[in-house]
Amino acid sequence: MVSTSRKFFKDSLEVNVFNSRLEMGQDAAERVAHKINELLQSKEQINMIFAAAPSQNEFLEALLTKKIDWSRINAFHMDEYIGLDAAAPQGFGNFLRDRLFGKVPFAMVQYLNGNAAAPEEECKRYAAILKNFPADICCMGIGENTHLAFNDPHVADFNDPEMVKVVELDLECRQQQVNDGCFTELSEVPTHALTLTVPTLFAAKYAYCMVPGEKKAPAIQHTLNADITETFPSTILRNHPMAILFIDEASSALI
Repeated sequence: MVSTSRKFFKDSLEVNVFNSRLEMGQDAAERVAHKINELLQSKEQINMIFAAAPSQNEFLEALLTKKIDWSRINAFHMDEYIGLDAAAPQGFGNFLRDRLFGKVPFAMVQYLNGNAAAPEEECKRYAAILKNFPADICCMGIGENTHLAFNDPHVADFNDPEMVKVVELDLECRQQQVNDGCFTELSEVPTHALTLTVPTLFAAKYAYCMVPGEKKAPAIQHTLNADITETFPSTILRNHPMAILFIDEASSALI
């Protein structure tokens, strides 16, 4: 296991700071793999939710090197653009298929369909599956505006009655997709998406949150120091009983 340069707690949230995003990703993968194998000792199958973003690249790459019985894991992803071409590499399902879902033999992979004729019905369909396969582990990131999945501040609801919903993306969220190099300009970024809600993500028994890079430094500052409110959705992680935050020196610069 990679040694951290710093480790501390903020409320219930364990925070680990690493010298580089590579070390961060490697340690997160080690911790997640250990938890997977621990859970599989007592459960026939486990259910996992994964984020799709460049911030997850090092983690996902390292996770593929671990000894894991993928055939006993059901996989979900947490959000998807509405109306993006089905084959577009920016699609979150495509991102995860290329980097994880298509590389190992999961028991089941469930994709959100951003091109469904009736997005609200797609939300109900996916929610019904999630109810039958409640998440054991959620692997996530935090957006530049502190969103979790696509729960931007203006739509985040810590007591959301829905499990999956349609949301309008705020400007900062859409700009982040350009900053990350996923789109060349803002006009290319879809304006709406499907997302698992905050309570759905929070319900996972174990949450692992990987957030590297200097552009995430303000978000990490808010996550750890702001009041726990929907103004900064990621602050809710400080209330999770089994959440771990992995950051690098760049994203920890303001704490």
